[in-house]
Amino acid sequence: RECMKLSITRLVLLLAMLTTASFAVAHGVDDNTRIFLQQNTGVQFVPFLYIGAKHMITGYDHLLFLVGVIFFLYRSREVLLYVSLFTLGHSITLMSGVLANIQVNAYLIDAIIGLSVLYKGFDNLGGFKQLLGFQPDTRLAVLIFGLFHGFGLATKLQEFHIPEDGLLTNLIAFNIGVELGQFAALGLILILISAWRHSATFGRFAVLTNTLLMACGVMLTGYQLTGYFSS
Repeated sequence: RECMKLSITRLVLLLAMLTTASFAVAHGVDDNTRIFLQQNTGVQFVPFLYIGAKHMITGYDHLLFLVGVIFFLYRSREVLLYVSLFTLGHSITLMSGVLANIQVNAYLIDAIIGLSVLYKGFDNLGGFKQLLGFQPDTRLAVLIFGLFHGFGLATKLQEFHIPEDGLLTNLIAFNIGVELGQFAALGLILILISAWRHSATFGRFAVLTNTLLMACGVMLTGYQLTGYFSS
């Protein structure tokens, strides 16, 4: 039992550290990726596939939201449904945002992404039922927030003014990479969560984790709003 408590504490601390790291690297790109995007010409399917996967795996704000989304989903069909809604949402705005050159302030979009993390943690703890007497449609919320997460991805790609030559194919590759990275990360997250689902400590673990998600959402939102008002 003490070992289980220690494991829970470690997982919660890991989530906190990942969130702190996200302030510096969420949506960010390393120097090699930046140089490649700035100098890229023509169709580069595999490199964009890799960049998309890496971007999702290191995009802690996206992953925190997905942790909240799948936390209380027990059936594979439900997980697939909600992940598909999220995928549909961010794919639409990622593609349309770049192709149509829709300009959105990156700080504000990332602040909304932070709010999505806060929203899901609050929702998982039954906050809306206590506050409003009912729970908003979770499927619709995941789809809507997916749209904002897609704009978050689009704003970063727009910074590099990717050449028109091969743009559509490269965007498709990037989006596929995002999905591959997403499913890889979700697989690990599901394994970790499932490890406690049949344990007597799961209730306490659930409250701690979703409370931390809310705290992370507040910090992410505040961090981005501070950047917006100070820029």
